[in-house]
Amino acid sequence: MQNMKKIMFVGPVGVGKTTLTQRLKGFKTQAIEFYDAIIDTPGEFLQHRKYYNALNVTATEADVIGLLVAASNQMQTFPQGFSSLFNKEVIGIVTKIDMAEQPEQIEKARRQLKAAGAKEIFEISATENEGIDRLQAYLEAD
Repeated sequence: MQNMKKIMFVGPVGVGKTTLTQRLKGFKTQAIEFYDAIIDTPGEFLQHRKYYNALNVTATEADVIGLLVAASNQMQTFPQGFSSLFNKEVIGIVTKIDMAEQPEQIEKARRQLKAAGAKEIFEISATENEGIDRLQAYLEAD
């Protein structure tokens, strides 16, 4: 993972930010953690609007923001236009695609990420190692 864009993961508790970080880097976190190219933020920062400023400040260290939504979670995670909080490129990551009972769940997560402002969407299963290579290739591209 040399010359990788630095990405900040944003998503609710249990969406798979830490698992994805572990898959990409091999670490575990429960606080804002900075690795070579990954910033893993606590889910509570998204779930409580009072922490949005902390997300915004932390984003200055990132090249790209990754918004995460689990395919298995059908709740609205991000408000429409959420990406406008950041002056950075924003991508969407649908996690836990292996846990989706129906393809419509993945499509609903994709729509939510698009509405939040994600320009490109990645579908992954960190446990099945599906889609990780595509995300990593994107992060390593110039």
